[in-house]
Amino acid sequence: MDNKEYFLSVYRHSMAHVMAKAVMEIFGKENVQIAIGPQIDDGFYYDFMLPRTITNEDHKAIEDKMREILKRREDWTCKEVTKEEALEIFKGQKYKEELINDLPAGEKITVYYTGDDFVDLCRGPHISNSQELMNVSYKVKSVSGSYWRGDEKNDQLQRIYMYCFPSKQELKAHLDFVKEAMERDHKKIGPEQELFMFDESAPGMPYWLPRGFKMYNAILEFWRKLHEEYGYQEILAPVINHKNLWETSGHWGHYKENMFLVTNASVNEETDEEEINTDIQYAIKPMNCPNAINVYKNGLHSYKELPLRYSETQVIHRREKSGELNGLFRVQMFHQDDDHTFLTEDMIEDEIGDIMDIAKFIYETFGLTYEAELSTRPDDFMGSPELWDAAEASLKRILDKKYGEGGYEINEGDGAFYGPKIDLKMKDCIGREWQMGTIQLDFQLPLNFDLRYVAADGSQKRPVMIHRAIFGSFERFIGILIENFKGAFPFWMSPYQVGIVPIRPEHNEYAKKVEKALRKAGIRVEADYSDENMKTKIKGFKKFKEPYILILGDKEAEEETVSVNVRGNKQMNGVPLADFIELCKKQIEEHTLDLIDSVE
Repeated sequence: MDNKEYFLSVYRHSMAHVMAKAVMEIFGKENVQIAIGPQIDDGFYYDFMLPRTITNEDHKAIEDKMREILKRREDWTCKEVTKEEALEIFKGQKYKEELINDLPAGEKITVYYTGDDFVDLCRGPHISNSQELMNVSYKVKSVSGSYWRGDEKNDQLQRIYMYCFPSKQELKAHLDFVKEAMERDHKKIGPEQELFMFDESAPGMPYWLPRGFKMYNAILEFWRKLHEEYGYQEILAPVINHKNLWETSGHWGHYKENMFLVTNASVNEETDEEEINTDIQYAIKPMNCPNAINVYKNGLHSYKELPLRYSETQVIHRREKSGELNGLFRVQMFHQDDDHTFLTEDMIEDEIGDIMDIAKFIYETFGLTYEAELSTRPDDFMGSPELWDAAEASLKRILDKKYGEGGYEINEGDGAFYGPKIDLKMKDCIGREWQMGTIQLDFQLPLNFDLRYVAADGSQKRPVMIHRAIFGSFERFIGILIENFKGAFPFWMSPYQVGIVPIRPEHNEYAKKVEKALRKAGIRVEADYSDENMKTKIKGFKKFKEPYILILGDKEAEEETVSVNVRGNKQMNGVPLADFIELCKKQIEEHTLDLIDSVE
């Protein structure tokens, strides 16, 4: 932790005590139970049991009371106490009493006094006097419910979040960032543009709506075409497999708590009643790798066939805690752009080099930048340390060659349980970092499944396996794209690329001719033939931020041209239909990010 981070943590933690003191003074000490109040990345929070629900009107009162407390310039005093003394100090504060009683014997206990009338159980460190916080800028962020110690069986408390920064300028900059992030929130834009939805019957499992599925398929088509050029073969495998497969792969021992497990049920023919066999026999796949291995094992392969690249975009499921679900970013059902490549050891560096070239091309197509990170052996690794050392050394050589020594981060202990990995972390347009692509080198699963190939000398040898994804998951990647483009997508991936507006009913015939020509050229188009007026029709298409809206009237029908409203309100008039089609096809073929807004 650098000096700035240290001081931020001390200031924010100290401000949490100030907020707790303010809330006690507002509601009366006898009416408030205080729980915990740690610092977080953009400020701090504190949990309370209060006599009533906090309202928006209370926010300013809390901020004003904190300002009043800081002006008192009170001293902060740390005192070491025994467990008995601590229990006496916090008598009647049940959450503090519980924390104290849970401390192991001999544990050092410290309390911090802010002035003479507020004390909190805390390890510190803290400031020495409130005047150190006079220039700190803060603002109530939100209030939400929380369970004591995160357990829904415990009391429900009120958690007050507060932004906190060293200066007004830094707070303002952060609030501007938050505003921009909220305007880009895919959980807001997605439903507004009818891209996806969720239903309580399937938590964390997105429904792709017709518009969103068109965009999904456009991205999938781009992905497929690129991978075919690199010699990948796409497969489709079962969603449910017997637990024996997961035991052999190691997922049963290392990943079972994140898997959806399946029990057998049958109907008794005599009683017509359901009988449940509680023995777990099957699991819904959380990974594609064991099924790719089954495909490889379908026949004995020669070294001449390697590398064999099996790609798959089938759905997978992973159990997540309900509180961790977050729109498309953290789901329980998603589609991973997986590949599992089987190859010889001497092919590793060239193959991973090609994979990183693919990743670079894909990310640049979407206007994204990325950095590489090497994740090494975790504590619960599977296999021998010698194999891990060899795998990590291979990846280091590749990264050194690609980025230069020291040109990438090393994340110690964060590899998959079966092998080290290269993670590709990219930044979006507002600077947030996302872990997306991953390239995992695996010597262990080929050993577990006894995989073999026939070498040049006729002997049977064991292949190496590479697990690889570039998007990571289509769902998360599309969620990032929604926010990155703020719903105004590049032409080639827009759900609908062109909207058609005939000015009056007598222009419908020409509009249908234009629609047919566009569809024949592979352009996604929708037309509004309703009796609504032109402005209403245009407004309907603008809601979905369609790249081009064609307005067709007498002149356009007579000259076989189109008048084009370009997203952003630029207008192109009298464009020959054939020229407009070529303009659209160019953007699809070249996957351009910006709309073409003129015809040469």
